[in-house]
Amino acid sequence: MHIGEDTIVALATPAGSGAIAIIRLSGSDAITMVSKMFDSVSGKILKQQQTHTVHLGKIIDGKRVIDEVLVTIFKNPNSYTGEDVVEISCHGSAYIQQEIIQLALRKGCRMASPGEFTLQAFLNGKMDLSQAEAVADLIASDSKASHQLAMQQMRGGFSSEIKILREELLNFASLIELELDFAEEDVEFANREDFQKLISKITQILKRLIDSFATGNVLKNGIPVVIVGRTNSGKSTLLNALLNEERAIVSEIPGTTRDIIEDDISIGGLRFRFIDTAGLRETTNEIEKIGVKRALEKLEQSSIYIYLFDINEMSAKEVKEDLQKLSTTSKQIIVANKTDLVSDETVVKFNKSDIELLFISAKKKENLELLTDTLLEKAGIDSLDSNQLIVTNSRHYDALLKALDEIYNVQKGIDNNLSGDLLAIDLRQALYHLGEITGQVSNDELLGNIFANFCIGK
Repeated sequence: MHIGEDTIVALATPAGSGAIAIIRLSGSDAITMVSKMFDSVSGKILKQQQTHTVHLGKIIDGKRVIDEVLVTIFKNPNSYTGEDVVEISCHGSAYIQQEIIQLALRKGCRMASPGEFTLQAFLNGKMDLSQAEAVADLIASDSKASHQLAMQQMRGGFSSEIKILREELLNFASLIELELDFAEEDVEFANREDFQKLISKITQILKRLIDSFATGNVLKNGIPVVIVGRTNSGKSTLLNALLNEERAIVSEIPGTTRDIIEDDISIGGLRFRFIDTAGLRETTNEIEKIGVKRALEKLEQSSIYIYLFDINEMSAKEVKEDLQKLSTTSKQIIVANKTDLVSDETVVKFNKSDIELLFISAKKKENLELLTDTLLEKAGIDSLDSNQLIVTNSRHYDALLKALDEIYNVQKGIDNNLSGDLLAIDLRQALYHLGEITGQVSNDELLGNIFANFCIGK
């Protein structure tokens, strides 16, 4: 990338035909370049117009009119990237989009790399690195919870706390470094009692943020829910009923599902990732054996599993025997299926057993709301507080772990009355890892890895 040297261009809306498309340019020559291919209906000169204004006109290539468009101007520094930005709203024809982009390239623009507009915003101080990463999370959010977390991070809630911690730690680190210059005079600038209180405070905050990652990870990536049970218990029918579409093949033939089928659904603002598995049974079929093995592997990786059984075919004793074989730490929901075909006597018999279960008919879609309510309860995630800080990014989680290790080292040093020069080493490392989160410490390789995952045009 040649950030700051070029004016870049890219399609900012999804590729393909639509009602409208937006083509974005950013750079010191963005307005000048668009002026060369824009004919305003009012005869206005774009360079002379105010920032955040919209202008109607035509995109022209010589005497040829490509399209009638709206051009929006954002002048630096009051733009997304901190540079001059122009957005061309054209008709959504794929041909028109490419013609305008190709014309911009001939006028001197360069095609933007993935995430380059947001990278410019970061480098120009419009946002820190954690906020820039939240932009990608916001675009990818597919549930109320993941959207709320991304918005909170993009607004700077998480990075603000990290910056405050880093500044407080930096103040004490500076005082300890200063003491080293007066080592022969045995002068103490950093009050050790206040320093101890700060280390304890930082330790507690880092632990809280690290512990929040378990919740943040499932909110961002979805709560994995595995559906297990014997063959023909109705697992695929249940998956289809929850998704409200024919996602899995349903058949009376035992062992129809032999591989893992996954799909997502949002329930109560949370994203659940449902996984339909092969029926659990002894089999001589090699392919089905592999399916059963994969089912047990997915069970180990799940947060919640639904054990589904055909109430017409199994006894309470058989259900208990199956549950004993499912050795996992996942939370369980035991579901009796095909209640539309069962007698009242059988239901009463199961109610008298000591098994806590739900009664549903996946085929008739009866009592599915009871199942989804139970899933939300088992997820154990209360409604999110708008001020609650939750870590969702694995890079941030790793940096927090490393920072906490260094803080522990500082604490050991204080307990053992180590000299200031040794404490300073661990303090510098803690500051480094905290700085990695917000981008106060960064390198080209780190930035390349982060922004390579963005879509082009953002």
